[in-house]
Amino acid sequence: MAACNGLFVYHILGLASLVAVFYFSLLGEVDLRFPGLLPSPGASQSHDASLPFVERRGAQLFLGGRPFYINGWNSYWLMDQAVEPASRHRVSDMFRAATGMGLTVCRTWAFNDGAYNALQLSPGHFDERVFKALDRVVVEARRHGVRLVLSLANNLEAYGGKTQYVRWAWDEGVGLTASNDSFFFDPAIRDYFKVYLKALLTRTNHLTGMQYKDDPTILAWELMNEPRCITDPSGNTLQRWIEEMAGYVKSIDRRHLLTVGTEGFYGPTSPPEKLSVNPGHWFNNYGLDFIRNSKISDIDFASVHLYPDTWLLHANLEEKLKFVTQWVSSHFEDGDTELGGKPVVLTEFGLSHLVKGFEQSQRDAFYKSVYDIVHESAKRGGAGAGAIVWQLAAEDMEEYHDGFAIVPSETPSMQKLLTEQSCRLAALRHGEVEAKRILKAVCG
Repeated sequence: MAACNGLFVYHILGLASLVAVFYFSLLGEVDLRFPGLLPSPGASQSHDASLPFVERRGAQLFLGGRPFYINGWNSYWLMDQAVEPASRHRVSDMFRAATGMGLTVCRTWAFNDGAYNALQLSPGHFDERVFKALDRVVVEARRHGVRLVLSLANNLEAYGGKTQYVRWAWDEGVGLTASNDSFFFDPAIRDYFKVYLKALLTRTNHLTGMQYKDDPTILAWELMNEPRCITDPSGNTLQRWIEEMAGYVKSIDRRHLLTVGTEGFYGPTSPPEKLSVNPGHWFNNYGLDFIRNSKISDIDFASVHLYPDTWLLHANLEEKLKFVTQWVSSHFEDGDTELGGKPVVLTEFGLSHLVKGFEQSQRDAFYKSVYDIVHESAKRGGAGAGAIVWQLAAEDMEEYHDGFAIVPSETPSMQKLLTEQSCRLAALRHGEVEAKRILKAVCG
């Protein structure tokens, strides 16, 4: 009788476990540390323990032994929206909409310093509630077969940025100066940042039991969103910071790719013909030096941004499109030549609907121009590794719109462009498993 009772209890517990798994699946809180807990129905099944890392081989990115070309999107707000139960659905909605267009890479913030829903409350002190939100983002990406580019800091004040680090040091009486650029040269602040880097890279995801540094869902780390050091136009201060922080990241994590996060402006050590590509002479004074910054051995691929409407205020559409071709082509060529064979990714590009005289056809023409250049580089095996649009948003997220936001379901022409680019790149076999999935599910 005892054996029968035990068997009965065993079956009851088994049924209860299945019910629990189903229940927590609906909440997005499935613990993936055990092989029996599978992703939700319909999600990509290509993310088991043997999921390969995206790698760099010369001037190209590779996945599973085949070239990998990025057609991706920015949604910087994912961690923030994953904190509160009422808004978490936006994360799932966004991944679902993006993968419906065949997008495979998302760039998002892995920082929030001292602001609302801050990840880092003060130097070295973290909010576990927010860290769990980032865990959820990583798991949600994994469920949908999406790789993440995680940005680690902000040059701008949004979400704390370097301003918050400087304020912390100043308030504690250890800061050398109140200048925002002291983020790059103050020893105390550099130590603050290293503490954060170590905490993030060695974070154990509470849903998977896997440290971030070991999770292939993460495609790459980005040191900073749009770093600038205007107090040292020679570029030496920023260069030393990149070298130091890139080396530190690689001392902890050599499996993931690393990029700087620069906008791509050419600087003092660039050849004159490259300086002439900058959208104006004032861009030579931001302490940036694209080729020099990107040549650092610990940097795996170069990052470039593109905003012709804000950089070329008085240009017409034809002039902007000419600049687009020159800017993107020049940087892709740098990957093959000046950088000695490194991939180049356009990690942000966009056209704001707030610009006077905006028409959707202008945005369509701009994006198509970018996608054509990426596709041509990919076809010939060049250094152009892909493009990541700024930005996509889920429905009913107007408070996060910035003039550039695109809700795919509300913008059919952009939805079509994004999908077509996914299909063109998948046809070049960018990672066998993902290519087959996109071609079958998205491209018909």
